[in-house]
Formats: sequence, C-alpha cells, structure tokens
Amino acid sequence: MSDQWDYLVDVLVAGTGAAGLTAAVTAADQGLDVLVVESTAKWGGTTSISGGGLWMPANPLMIRDGVRDSTKEALEYMDDVIGDAGPASSPERRMAFLRTGPEVVRFLGRKGVRWRRSPDYPDYYPDRPGGKVGRSLEVAAFDTRLLGDWYASSRARDGVPLPLMTDDVWLLTRAWSTVSGFVRGARFVFRSLGAYASGKRPVGLGGALVCSLMHIVRTQQTPVWLSAPVVELVVEDGEVTGAVVEKDGRRRRVRARRGVVLGGGGFARNREWREKHHGLPGYSSAPEGDLGTAIDAGARAGGALALMDDAWWGASVLGTGGDAHFMVAERSMPFGLMVDARGDRFANESESYVDLGHHMLRHDVPGPMWLITEARHARRYLNTSLLGHKKEWTRAGILFEAASLETLARKIDVAPERLLATVERFNGFARTGVDEDFGRGRTVYDNYYGDPRVKPNPNLGPLEKGPFRAVRVHPGDLGTKGGLLTDEHARVLREDGSVVTGLYAAGNTTASVMGRTYPGPGSTIGPAVVFGYLASRHAATR
Repeated sequence: MSDQWDYLVDVLVAGTGAAGLTAAVTAADQGLDVLVVESTAKWGGTTSISGGGLWMPANPLMIRDGVRDSTKEALEYMDDVIGDAGPASSPERRMAFLRTGPEVVRFLGRKGVRWRRSPDYPDYYPDRPGGKVGRSLEVAAFDTRLLGDWYASSRARDGVPLPLMTDDVWLLTRAWSTVSGFVRGARFVFRSLGAYASGKRPVGLGGALVCSLMHIVRTQQTPVWLSAPVVELVVEDGEVTGAVVEKDGRRRRVRARRGVVLGGGGFARNREWREKHHGLPGYSSAPEGDLGTAIDAGARAGGALALMDDAWWGASVLGTGGDAHFMVAERSMPFGLMVDARGDRFANESESYVDLGHHMLRHDVPGPMWLITEARHARRYLNTSLLGHKKEWTRAGILFEAASLETLARKIDVAPERLLATVERFNGFARTGVDEDFGRGRTVYDNYYGDPRVKPNPNLGPLEKGPFRAVRVHPGDLGTKGGLLTDEHARVLREDGSVVTGLYAAGNTTASVMGRTYPGPGSTIGPAVVFGYLASRHAATR
C-alpha cells in the first residue's frame, strides 16, 4: 500500500557510472519517473576515472568512416575469443550486446553525447577470426561548466582533469621519441590551452563520458541522491517492488513500480570478498566505494552469482599508500621485460592486460615480480604509473636502480647469473625481431604500445645501457568481473534460470558477457552502457 512507502517512482537506479546513468537517461526518455541513488559522496563510479572507451562493433561511426564491420563478424570474433564462459556470456546475451550497441550509440548521440572513434585502437586479439581495428568509441572532451555546482561532487575530478583522448595517450607516451608522438603532443597542448583560454573547463576519457551522461540526467530533471546506499531490496511475493535506501542517516522505502536497476559496480575494494573469491587482498584501481553492496543486495533478493573468481586483471604497481597504479603502455614498450622472483620471463609483456594478469596469477614461482628496464625506456617514453613517484618508491623499496644488471639483480634478491641469462636471451630476440619464447610483438595490438622506430620489432628493444631499473609489480585490476547473473534483457536470474521479477542489473554488478577475457578496448563500459539501456527499455514495458 502507498502508505508503506516514503517515495514512489517508476524506476529506481542504483549507481552513477556508465551503466546506472545510461539506465536513468533511457528510463526518463521513456517518460518514466526516475530516481538515481549513489552510495558514495561522489558520482561517476569507476567509469569516471577510466579510459572511457566503449567496445562497440559495427557502430555508426565505423560505417560513416567506411570501415567494414558486421554483427556476424563481431559474433565470430567473440565466439572465438571468449569460448564457452557459461550463462553470463550466453549466445543470447552476446547477440543482445552486438545488436543493441549501434542503437545505443545513436540514441545517446541524439541526447547530446558527442562520440568520437579511436580509429587506430585494435581489438586485443586482432589476428583471430573477425578481429578488427577501430571498433572502440569514446566521448569528446566535455566542458564541465555545463554541470555547474554538480561537478564539485564528480569523481572525474579524481582522474585526469585534462581533455585527453585515447589516441592522445598512446602517442603521448612517446612524445619525445617519435615524430607522430611529438605532433600529437603539440596538438594536445594547443588544444588544451585553447580550451582553457576560452574559459572552458574540459575533461576527457571516462570523465567526459560520465559528465556527458550526468548532464543529460540533470537536463531531464531526474533527482540524484548522493551518499544514499541501497540497504536492501524489498521483495513481495517473489517480486522486487522497491528498495530501502539510507539517506541523511534515515532509512527510506522507495517504491519502484517498473523495476530496480542495479549499476553500483563490483567488489574490488571488499577485502573479505577478494580473499574469499580471488585468494588475494586485491590491488585495484577501482574507487573506494566498490564494495559489492549492489551485488549483495541482488543476491539476497534471490539473484544467482557467476564469475566471482575473476576480474579485469592487469599488472599494477602498489604505491606507498596502498593505491594501485595500473600499467598499460609501460610493460609493452621496448627496452624492458618482466621477470619473476627467479629472474625468468613468464609471459608476453605486450599482451592484453587481462591475459597478463591471468598469467601472473597462474605463475607458480613464489616471490615478487619485476618490470626491468634500461636507460632508453626511461629517457624515450612517458612512464605514467611512475610519474612523480620515483623518489618515494625508491625509499619504499618499490623501485630500484643500479648502474649494472648484476647490481640490480642483487638489490632485488635475484641471482645475477639467472637475470643476465634471461636478458641475454631476450636481447637476441630483439636483434632478430622474433620472441621465440612468448611471441611478443607479433600482433598489431602488441605493436600499438610499441615504438615504430625500433627495428625489426617495435616491442623488442635490448637491455644494454644503464642505469637499469626494477619496479615491483602485482596482479592488480580495473575492477571485478563477477556478479549477478542476468539475461539478454538485463533481468537478474535465479540459480534455476527463472527471472527475479522487477530486478535488473548492468555493469560490474553483473557477471560479464565478455566471460574470462577482454575482446577489445572498452569491453567493460560498452556492455555496461548497452545493458543499462536494455534494462530500462524492458522495465518500461512492465
């Protein structure tokens, strides 16, 4: 009855990342009364501090640019790369993602999102059937003045407060070693100065995406509550009819006539769950509010869980304050390699970060792992994870430097002869251009973060010139991959496959449609946006 509820809405959305905000925009566009709640004091979620890319095969911008792609090719690629990953990546969910992606891009474009292609960014397995280059989208730099006072509570302020684009990042890493990098750097500087000179306050990458979406939400006059976690879902006769939301120290019952959409992120910062499901405390780049509360609420309402033992892994450096610095380009650039505690290589350093993370986790040699580099790596390339931390990390024993490899080996407790043998073998591969052990530099994805000036393989530069560095790396992550099991309409499912009526979920709150891998740039945010959209579209029909 109505007197049992403090608020009545059509759709309640929990979370303000890409999944939640897309769901809110879509529901309001359907003429529904929407309320958005965010568990933390900052809105934007993990999306806001991410690269902000969306993997969207056969999207309208590809078609506009004359790049051939199709749902058939993309499905062939997903099937080959993902394989059988259980119901989270069912054929129905894969097709829903692929068929709906272009539709969502057009819809959000009409609402004001300014899309841009990343034309040079390859799929992460471009040599597999159906693999392509340039399927990823991002959002043009957003002028945060349009948000007024709301930008003050944006988590995008914790990210990179610059109008960066994805293609800026990979070229800027070699801004002083290649002509293309220098030109891109100069363009970026002039673009940024021009924006600031005109009075704009631009933000790029993931910040641009969430700010664009929040601007639409605000324009639609949808209320957003901050510091308002969902405490529990209200279930009546097996149907989710609303939720209990804690706001201003008081619990409020919110009736959701059409449904509740959970887009509150994963559990990357929940140490207890990380120990239970992953066997490690977690070295995550996700925000502090990523505690799994939405997953827990959905599970208590009857939702099944899947892929809880997996995450969006990648090599990370754990800083002195416990903050994880995710490594993307640094490990792929020439004049560097990764070794285990014995001084041996164990993987292709340039491979997809999820694959490298899996290799780190499966490697059975106890002890620390290290990224070893030489002088040209430090001199020619922008090491974004190390930026501004050299002295601090050296004092803390995270980073070591020495004039010779022998001395460096002793500093990191590796047998010098073992490390020297590894480097000698690696240097031989650098001279021939063929990594006979792990195939580094074989694909266009490997080469993306390489240096075209280095011949014959842009990812293989010998380690010959001191000083040499070693930085300790951990199996970190961009967030967790497991969560509530959902169907092709983003409806939460029970263990027996039946639907938890009235409950939807998207983003890292759900078990990923991408299974245990990472098909291409934006494989987290792309599905988050698509299934957030599908959730509200379906809720509107109830």
